[in-house]
Amino acid sequence: MEIASLGEFGLIDHLTSGITPQNASTRKGVGDDCAVIEYEAGKQTLVTTDLLMEGVHFDLIYTPLKHLGYKAVMVNLSDVYAMGGTPRQITVSLAISKRFSVEDIEVLYGGMRLACEQHGVDLVGGDTTSSLTGLSISITALGEALPEDIIYRNGAKKTDLICVSGNLGAAYMGLQLLEREKAVYYQQRRDAGDKANELHFEPDFTGHEYLLERQLKPEARKDIIGELHRTGIRPTAMMDISDGLSSELAHICTQSHTGCRIYEDRIPLDYQTASMAEELNMNVTTCALNGGEDYELLFTIPLSDSDRVQQIKDVHVIGYITEESQGRMLIARDGGEFELKAQGWNHMKKGE
Repeated sequence: MEIASLGEFGLIDHLTSGITPQNASTRKGVGDDCAVIEYEAGKQTLVTTDLLMEGVHFDLIYTPLKHLGYKAVMVNLSDVYAMGGTPRQITVSLAISKRFSVEDIEVLYGGMRLACEQHGVDLVGGDTTSSLTGLSISITALGEALPEDIIYRNGAKKTDLICVSGNLGAAYMGLQLLEREKAVYYQQRRDAGDKANELHFEPDFTGHEYLLERQLKPEARKDIIGELHRTGIRPTAMMDISDGLSSELAHICTQSHTGCRIYEDRIPLDYQTASMAEELNMNVTTCALNGGEDYELLFTIPLSDSDRVQQIKDVHVIGYITEESQGRMLIARDGGEFELKAQGWNHMKKGE
């Protein structure tokens, strides 16, 4: 079905029919000039926005639309959790080119709605428009938190422990795998010449399924926030890892006016990440430091919480905070010290 057959408002009605609010704070969702949200007295509102552009942030050659919708929501919810908050509502804005059908956008929205359902979030509005260049997705997430529960990037103190959840570098290696198979596919098409349209191509993902999941279907770490509350740990600084560990550590150190020491042998890695890095002749530590899109949590805690943080499954202590004058250093496996440089994804950097 062509989108033009429904029109903008018909498409919105088609995509959002049957959405039932899950939060009492949602007074009015889709269907009016504004959504109406009423939070409890004493709580503060958290707002974050993320824009995903086709050809910059995602490649539809290997990104299923349902996964894309799911990921687009998840990266915003991750920002709310990284502030210590609870996400409650999102708005979704799309710029759609003529090559997409109604059914395509239904699939995209299916992924978004699945992410919302899993995290108890209401889709309350947005906008749609036409695009001459492809697909663009802009999502704004709203959340809430008590003032004393909000965690900023600027609270790290000397001797604080540096912690990360999960493992790092897997999403980046998943991207490298997808790009490798894409290159193989195009080479086979070139080799096939006039018979390119008859080509049957099967990408080789054997043994690396976890890496694909980390790239195409990341999960915001709501569970870690719950565990921090359960154990009574309040991080002094926190953020999610979207642009790479080295870049995120630089943000915390800059805003907290500190330095840091992290240890190469403590950076958590999955076996598939290390295996893929070896297969591609890449340094796995470099991938973990600079890859990005892991959406794990990076946070600092007082040294006195050392025993309690060890109760939390899937959290790893990788170093500690130092005086700013001591710089930001990586301690290699052989004991050598190297300056940490923020080499993660920079959207405005030439060549990226």
